[in-house]
Amino acid sequence: MKKMKKLAMGSDHAGFELKQLLKKSGVLDEYEITDFGTHSEESTDYPDFAHPTAKAVESDEFNLGILICGSGNGVSMAANKHSSIRAALCWNAELAGLARQHNDANILCLPSRFIDFETAKEIVSTFLSAEFEGGRHERRVNKI
Repeated sequence: MKKMKKLAMGSDHAGFELKQLLKKSGVLDEYEITDFGTHSEESTDYPDFAHPTAKAVESDEFNLGILICGSGNGVSMAANKHSSIRAALCWNAELAGLARQHNDANILCLPSRFIDFETAKEIVSTFLSAEFEGGRHERRVNKI
């Protein structure tokens, strides 16, 4: 039996609905998902969910992570405070692919107020299926 990959997810209130839709969409079916919150649309502070999600990926307990807030900026800034996290804010699939291929991004950050559900699914699918290319990109990532 193939071991499932593990995915850490988190969002604030603005990203809650998109997170729930993504979890039910089928795009994450290959992953065992742990949701680090929030668990409602009640107003929250994004660092309260970005930090636990980032710590989970940083610990190597999870393969990758997805964070969602209104603009994607807050969760990205919080996650990138962790030394081995490379969180990438992506609003289209091309950026998501390049974030994995060239930057070895390990957390995808989505701006829920600026993308629709179909776009989000495409971004997530591309991010999760892309592989780090290494080579000249590895030298650059190591300088981070």
